Amino acid sequence: MKIAIIGAGNMGGAIARGLCKGLIVKPEEITLTNRSVAKLNAIQAEFKTINTTCNNIEAAQNADIIILAIKPWLIKEVIEEIKPTREQVVVSVAAGIDFESLDAMLPQSGNTIFRIIPNTAISLQESLTLISSYNATPEQEQLIVSIFNEMGMAMLIAEKQMSAACSMTSSGIAYALKYIQAATQAGVELGIYPHEGMRMVAQSLKGAAELILQNETHPSIEIDKVCTPGGYTIKGINTLESYRFTTAIIEAIKSSCS
Repeated sequence: MKIAIIGAGNMGGAIARGLCKGLIVKPEEITLTNRSVAKLNAIQAEFKTINTTCNNIEAAQNADIIILAIKPWLIKEVIEEIKPTREQVVVSVAAGIDFESLDAMLPQSGNTIFRIIPNTAISLQESLTLISSYNATPEQEQLIVSIFNEMGMAMLIAEKQMSAACSMTSSGIAYALKYIQAATQAGVELGIYPHEGMRMVAQSLKGAAELILQNETHPSIEIDKVCTPGGYTIKGINTLESYRFTTAIIEAIKSSCS
């Protein structure tokens, strides 16, 4: 199976690195393109057998899967350049361009297309990657999900859910980081060194996430376990709510939903 990744920017480079670390696709089966030779050389220095080129047509012509890891305004130009065939699976990372628009850009109808939205943790193989499919078989869906499961967790959802889910995951990682930043600032005021505070808060957040993922429980249940009657934690929870913490999170996610 040969994969072409068009674009070695932050996301394209992260996807390339994640694929090379996985077991489904071998580095020598991947061709990565970019206008910047320096970016290509940096990745090839890490993974010696990955193929790199500045020629998009060369990369795409023999690929089974073409991943378009480029800005939305470049999609049409690149598709016209590489002219994917009906036999090739097209995977778009470009946010905001729906299947109807993508299909209209392709040289022929009847294409198999996927839209994916990872988040920046894909560089550490810890992404939540949203996947929607168009004209794909169950086998093709399973393959794409399996590929991106190697880079964290992948979820197949309906295209109509993409915008809302993106606000919770791709944008949402920034909200989680904002909590780490704020809690670290509080720690500094209370006498904790910043570098130590960040590690404390980040690990606590990671632990909270694992409780939900591994126990398949609800946050309310886990919060109740920590809130002793008359204790400090319930005072802190009530203080968060007095400052409309829950409302702020809900409104932030809704406002970033295009």
